[in-house]
Amino acid sequence: MAVPGLKVAMALSVALLLSACDEKKPVPEFLPRVFVQVVKQEDFAASVTLTGDIQARVQTELSFRVGGKIIQRTVDVGDHVTAKQVLARLDPKDLQANVDTAEAQVAAQQALVKQNTASFARQQKLLPKGYTSQSEFDSAQATLRSSQSALAAAQAQLANAKDQLSYTALIADAPGIITERQAEVGQVVQATMPVFTLARDGDRDAVFNVYESLLAEKPRDQTITLSLLDNPDIKTTGTVREVTPAVSAQSGTVQVKVALNSVPDGMQLGSVVSATAKGSGKSVIELPWSALTKNISEPAVWIVDDKGQAQLHTVTVGRYLTGRVIINGGLKGGEKVIVAGGQLLHPGMEVEIAENTYKDLTWGAKP
Repeated sequence: MAVPGLKVAMALSVALLLSACDEKKPVPEFLPRVFVQVVKQEDFAASVTLTGDIQARVQTELSFRVGGKIIQRTVDVGDHVTAKQVLARLDPKDLQANVDTAEAQVAAQQALVKQNTASFARQQKLLPKGYTSQSEFDSAQATLRSSQSALAAAQAQLANAKDQLSYTALIADAPGIITERQAEVGQVVQATMPVFTLARDGDRDAVFNVYESLLAEKPRDQTITLSLLDNPDIKTTGTVREVTPAVSAQSGTVQVKVALNSVPDGMQLGSVVSATAKGSGKSVIELPWSALTKNISEPAVWIVDDKGQAQLHTVTVGRYLTGRVIINGGLKGGEKVIVAGGQLLHPGMEVEIAENTYKDLTWGAKP
């Protein structure tokens, strides 16, 4: 009977077919593709561009040495003045009255000295002949000396009164440019109150307000190139002359004065200039910003070890720049740092390194 055997054979065939369908083919493991950069130590010098203005090396605040009412002003801001030039005057009436009084006092003392001189001369002639006593002679001599001393004091007061009168004229002590005016005609000013600010002719400085952190490293080159902000073709060089020892409480900056080696045409007082200085070079590693990630709260990068696995590595960032970061700690050089494709990685995950390096990709080129 062949029919039952046929049924058994067909049943076995179906069983074998079903068992073959149950066996699943192994699916190859998917490895994330990443782009890496083999890092190396490079010399890096941070550059800082600052903006400042041109100022005179010596600036003087001019003020009257006596108080009074201003009746005349002969200069304005921006005027160039010469030494001994009169800039302003005070009302001299009161001080002129003091001079007149002192002159009258001198005249009175001169008359008294003349009278006492004649009296003493008579005593000198009478004493040898015995027509006067020694006490009268001594009294005449003392009176003469007293009047002479009084005359000297009156003359000193007159000289002082004349000096005070001369102080009603504010005079420039050196040639320069008036950069500021703090008083007007008709204003009553006190002695030593600033009236004008004079920028003396001569040496010029470029003054910059710099954050203290930027001064931590000395510049590589002591010579600084400065250019006019609105016309970069006008340039000159200078060296740092002075750094203020205190930080400004208002701005939190330190004032740096750069002495100009020469002053080209166009760089006038108040001109805005820019200067670029580079710090001392040091060995660092430079990476694109896309390579940087975070290990809990610290900056880190993904590196590919010898087994082809991604490992999270903590680093120290020295400076953040446009499109890139400077790593100054945590990497020695030679490591394969993942610079693209590391968003979904976890420590120990095997990765596939793309054939092209990160620098070869147009979309991933470093700035």
